[in-house]
Amino acid sequence: MSSFDQLSKRARKLEKQGQIEEAIKLYELFLQDFPKNARAKAAIEKLRDAASGTGMSAQKALVKVSQLIEQGAFANAIELAKKLVESAPGNAQAWNLFGLAYFKAQNLIDAEKCLRKAVELDKNLAAAWINIATVFSGQKKLDLALQAFQNASYLEPKNARFLNNIATTLIGMRRFDEAEKFCVQAIHFDQNMYDAYHNLGVVLYQKNKRAAAKQAFEKVAKLRPDSMSALSDFLYLRAQICDWSELAPEFQNVKAIGKPGNSVSPFSLLHFEDDPYAQKKRSENYAHELAVTKVNVQFPRPASRPERLKIGYFSADFHNHATLSLMMGLFSDHDKSRFEIHTYSYGGVTEGWRRNQLQQMVDHNWDVQNASDAEIVQHARDQGIDIAIDLKGYTQNGRPRLFAPRMAPIQINYVGYPGTLGADFIDYLIADHTIIPDDYKSAYSEKIIYMPHCYQPNDGGREFPENTQTRTELGLPENGFVFCSFNANYKISPREFDIWMRLLSKVDSSVLWLFEGSEDVMTNLRKEAALRGVDPDRIVFAGFLPEAEHLARHKHADLFLDTFNVNAHTTASDALWTGLPLVTLPGKQFAARVAASVLKAANLPELIAKSEEDYEAIALDLALHREKATAMKARVKENIKACPLFDTKSYTLDLERGYDAAYDRYLAGKAPADIDLVSS
Repeated sequence: MSSFDQLSKRARKLEKQGQIEEAIKLYELFLQDFPKNARAKAAIEKLRDAASGTGMSAQKALVKVSQLIEQGAFANAIELAKKLVESAPGNAQAWNLFGLAYFKAQNLIDAEKCLRKAVELDKNLAAAWINIATVFSGQKKLDLALQAFQNASYLEPKNARFLNNIATTLIGMRRFDEAEKFCVQAIHFDQNMYDAYHNLGVVLYQKNKRAAAKQAFEKVAKLRPDSMSALSDFLYLRAQICDWSELAPEFQNVKAIGKPGNSVSPFSLLHFEDDPYAQKKRSENYAHELAVTKVNVQFPRPASRPERLKIGYFSADFHNHATLSLMMGLFSDHDKSRFEIHTYSYGGVTEGWRRNQLQQMVDHNWDVQNASDAEIVQHARDQGIDIAIDLKGYTQNGRPRLFAPRMAPIQINYVGYPGTLGADFIDYLIADHTIIPDDYKSAYSEKIIYMPHCYQPNDGGREFPENTQTRTELGLPENGFVFCSFNANYKISPREFDIWMRLLSKVDSSVLWLFEGSEDVMTNLRKEAALRGVDPDRIVFAGFLPEAEHLARHKHADLFLDTFNVNAHTTASDALWTGLPLVTLPGKQFAARVAASVLKAANLPELIAKSEEDYEAIALDLALHREKATAMKARVKENIKACPLFDTKSYTLDLERGYDAAYDRYLAGKAPADIDLVSS
């Protein structure tokens, strides 16, 4: 190979990397020794012509594209990058930035095309592998994303960010053991990488190592003291394991609200305080970060109501989950002559007897777990969904961003998240007058569809087997009074636990029956009992059982004690369905008023306390007077046969009236407004 050919090979490599000025310098040095070489002169002329339409060199154009992307001027970046790749089609870096600009403009299809071209031209361009992996992640193509992130990591094996990207993808694939290894590797190469500690916390949480997860989130909060998200994760993990120890000084006197750009997950702080206005602010700030590029989608308004309104329910929980447990009767009773029911399932669980039954109850069950947000939105529009319903909101595995560009002319927040979503793209919230009394109406951004009784759907046809175990086999006293609270552990706070321990102290041979949760939860609650002078062995922990068996064992409890800031929700109606009375104390926010709504609809208002003292007095009276407790159990069993709470057919008709009323307003060109089904 001649010296010129060797030079050309080096120059072409520099050109592909976008270093055109360096390539030109190589030829200029060559011309100093061979001033008459025509091939070198032609090569320089060609390289100088490889510039953008602005007349700048390709290298400067690359810098300019990067600057435009950083400034958020994505359209300008796309225009300049397009000119650059037209003039230098072999420039891998130009294609990479072209793809990145498209990605930032939320055009994933063109972004993928450009980035595929970049890695085709230069398989050693790590930035392009990272960018295309990010695009694949946005499209839910996690296998391809993992491969691309791994390709980047092979090029830079000590790059902590690349290792953490692999961990993030593995978490999305629920491959937690592998993800943990990559988190540890990332931290090894960068001990201050808070994202890696966050991922480690998520992995440990999923592996039920809650105390270790709390430590990981605490590390994130310390590394990012200004991050409200990091703080809320840490506080939530403390609640998950009932860690009520004194907070470190840097975390004290902090009101975790968060601002746009530094928001918190609203769900993670429902337990933190009973303040519907603080919750609204958190939701508004969180919703602000879900904003998408404005899409002027037009939904053609028909001249009259369609023969069948198309209702789309969106959730990750269309399987053997509490939400579907509540809604099975509703799906069965929907009037299919007037409503066409679509369920969009984006959860990872695709099997189970409830899932199988659901598919027979609805018109269409779409499995979209591997589809991108844009694909799901377009599918819903193509199907002509009239009312899109978010059954998850800000709860775990929810995808509220689906609703931001609007999938349907009417969008509703329902059942899954107990509170406002604070989003201008959600029109209605389904509630009732107990959940949202007039005093707190301004704490909700949506217009309210007020159900006549309880907002919560229930399946009046559920069955469960007779429990044949003895109390002794369950670790309970055969004759002692059994208080229970089958709520999630994070809902328990010192406020109600103090009352519970006083009840145990006042009622001989009584016990408190709780879900066992993790080992950390049980250790902490036993410790807290001892600190209050109660034998820790008087707390009995119930292990996990399938739903029907869990419902059956309720018969061994005498009274369900509710939690305060976040009530029993599904667990409240579960208890009543089995004949178990429940005492609650309603608070201010949605999550703190659910059990009161359930009890009113069950015709049991006397179990709704007016104060903490009243709550304790009601529970103590039933525990000390067994005949009252027995009579109350009998009354609950009698009530469930005829109360509104379990009248699924009437509930479904009322809900459908709400859908009709919302659609009628839309049809008439009117803005959403409160719909009161009590007075209509």
